[in-house]
Formats: sequence, structure tokens, C-alpha cells
Amino acid sequence: MPLRPKLRRRRRTKILATLGPASATPEVLARLFHGGADVFRLNFSHGSHDDHRERIRMIRELEEKSGRPIGILADVQGPKLRVGRFGGGRVFLQTGKPFRLDLNATPGDSERVNLPHPEIIEAASIGATLLLDDGKLRLRVVRKRADALETEVVVGGPLSDRKGVNVPDVVLPIPALTAKDREDLAFAIEHGANYIGLSFVQRPEDVAEAKALVGGRAWIMTKMEKPQALENLDAILALSDAVMVARGDLGVELPPEEVPLAQKRIVRAARALGKPVVVATQMLESMISAPAPTRAEASDVATAVFDGADAVMLSAETAAGQYPFEAVNIMDRIVARVEQDQGWRAIIEASRPEPERSAADAIAAAARQVGHTIGAQAIVAFTDSGSTALRVARERPESPIVGLTPNMDTARRLALVWGVHAVVAPEAHSMTDAVSKATRTASSEGFASHGQEIVVCAGVPFGQPGTTNALRVATVK
Repeated sequence: MPLRPKLRRRRRTKILATLGPASATPEVLARLFHGGADVFRLNFSHGSHDDHRERIRMIRELEEKSGRPIGILADVQGPKLRVGRFGGGRVFLQTGKPFRLDLNATPGDSERVNLPHPEIIEAASIGATLLLDDGKLRLRVVRKRADALETEVVVGGPLSDRKGVNVPDVVLPIPALTAKDREDLAFAIEHGANYIGLSFVQRPEDVAEAKALVGGRAWIMTKMEKPQALENLDAILALSDAVMVARGDLGVELPPEEVPLAQKRIVRAARALGKPVVVATQMLESMISAPAPTRAEASDVATAVFDGADAVMLSAETAAGQYPFEAVNIMDRIVARVEQDQGWRAIIEASRPEPERSAADAIAAAARQVGHTIGAQAIVAFTDSGSTALRVARERPESPIVGLTPNMDTARRLALVWGVHAVVAPEAHSMTDAVSKATRTASSEGFASHGQEIVVCAGVPFGQPGTTNALRVATVK
């Protein structure tokens, strides 16, 4: 009898869970992992480096105990644009009234407030829209001075100290990485983060800057949260290692009816390139304070799965909510149930992108087709950098994907990738050795038993990344 695996997911789409005060103990962390979380997110907008260091330690300890690679996403904050303070801490802006944003640091009132960001004043033009407090208030620029913007209140309401400012119409001359972000990024890399979540991306140059700093030590996950990024989608995706549909921030600057279309466009574009794509924000928002999601939230998760996203993410639900385990558990159940539906498979088949004109894509497409024809129990992809497993995952095959890699960092990155069960194993030295390792692993991990067939894909010569060129059908003995 083959050895049963310590942990094998019953679904292809992965779950990314954010850690915070509600999930800061080893016991809760273990429950989240065994309940379905594949990758954990550390939000550097909150918590100290000591907090994050302890959470990383707990994750790696859990990884050791479970025998399964666990990915870590370090999500850096990015620039936070905010108004200044008010004399009484709070004012009410009347619709139709004038309101000035200026460089004067004096506490504000119902007629004006400090805007400590001269770059916004410089970049904004007459008619530009400014959104305050996550879009609750809307201003229109009617006059511009060197040190101030005179606006009309289009949508009024209460406004208090240090509320956020969004400028959806303008590309701001602000780098995506602040001094704090650079410190956080260096800390995250030093402590073994596998993904860096990059906020406030507007241009391809923002991604290029982060990649230069990271130097290949982690994969860059670009967060699509600015309309300007959508205008540069193809160029940004080409430089990114992965992408997140950050619907919360995106929804502040885009009209609500545009967000679902943007989500589908980003997922489709990322899938075409074979880049991991995460759908995030407010997926089970009601579970911050309720033990069960709304029906609309369950449908929202299902939609992301039908679209073929690599992963769905929980934010405050697991970081600060009252029911972190229940949120992961119900998300796991929703994803698994959708993937059992015949309609899901039909949609995934219909939305598969055409293979690119390369040997690697040809082999990956052939592996899927051969696996389908013979009913293979698994496709075993030998992958050093992760590229072979990514190519196979791009095909969204029916057979589970076993990513065999000698590199633990690669295995942790693949924990986020659709359908990939990553296993760390010594490097193969020949195709015969590869077939032997593949059949043993498929058996020991519980994917195939004696007499069943698997598909093996690899690169020859072995040990050279990016050379996927070999395909073999093997029988488990």
C-alpha cells in the first residue's frame, strides 16, 4: 500500500489567508492551515517587525511539523496619501460648497484643510476628481494655485483627521515604494518571504524598481489597485511574477460597475501569461463578525473559481475577525464544491489560452492532452525555478500537478499556484532517474498506486532552468 500523504488538498484553487491579532497563535495558525489555507499574508500596513518575525517563525515551525511547503506573502504598504488634521478633529462638508486643499499645516475647518502632498497639487488639473475617506466624499478641482487646489464638494459628508485621498484621474509622480516600504521589503527578504506584495503600482517602472531591489530572492506580486495600472496592464504583467486583483482599493477609484469587468480582464490576462493571479478583498467580509457568509459572498468566491484564478484571499476575516477558522473552512468548501461541478470544468476548458510558440508551452499543452487521453493520475513536473510547473498549471489540466523541485523556496512559491502540489526532492540526473523519482513520489504522496499511469515532464539536460522539452508516460510499479 502507498504511504498516505500528511496533507493533500481536494481542490485546485488555493487559499491565501492574512495573519493578524485574531490569528497570532500557533494553535490558530495550525487550524487555519489544516482548514485550508495554503499561503499566509503578512500585512506590513499593520504590526511591528517583531510581530512579523514571530509570525514567520510560527509558519516555518508549522511547515516543519506538517511536512508541506507553506508560502509567505509580505504585503508592503505603499504610499498613503492623507489630508491633515482639523481643529475639532471632524468637520462636515456640504455638497455644492467650496473646499480648499492647501500646503498650510494649520488645523483645518469646514472651508479648508492641509494636504501635505505638493505632488498632488502639482499633478492635478482643472476638472480632476479627488476622493476622500475611501471614496465616501468627492471633490472636483475648479481652480489651481501653486500652493492649493480650490474644489467644489460634489458629494459631501463627515470628514475627520488624516483620512485618505485618492486621485483616480491623475498619474502621480510618486514612487510605489516609500522609505518604510524599503525597510519592510529588506526585512521580509531577510526572513524568507516568498512573495512581495507591491502596492500603489501605476507604471511598469514601479515593478521594475521593486524587482531590482528584490534581485530574484522572492516573486513580485503586483497589486492591481489603480486605474492607471489597468491602462498599462500588459506591460505591468510582463514584468510581474504574480498579480493580485485588489478590489478594495480598485473599487475606490473605479465605479462599482467597472470592478467586476476589471477583475475578469486581469484574471484573463494573467492566465494567458501563466502568471499566478489572486482575487482579493471583501470575499467573505460579513464573516468578520458573523459565523457564516452571505449567499452573495459565496457566489463571489465561486465566480473567482469559475474564472480560473489561482487563489482567493481572506483579509480582515482571518486577521481581525471573530471567526477566522470558519472563514477559511467555508471558503475551502465553496472552492471544492465548485470544482466538482461539470460546468466548472467546461468553463475552464473553454477559457484555456492558446499555447505560446515555445517548446515549454508545447510540452505543457501535450502533458495536459496526454493526461486527459490516458486518464493520468497526476502530471509530475520537474521544476527548479518553478517555470515548468507554471507552464503546466497554465493549461489547467484535469490531472493534479505534482511539482517536484530541489529548491524549498520554489516549493513555497508554488504553494500559491493553481493545482500544484509541491514536493521538495533531490534533482534528477537523467530521464530514467526522473521517471523513477516521479513514480515513487506519485505513490508516496497518494496520487497513484500500482499499475496506474502518470505523465512526466522535465527539461533535458537536467539542472538548466527554462529547458522544458521532454515528456514521458510512466506506470507506477
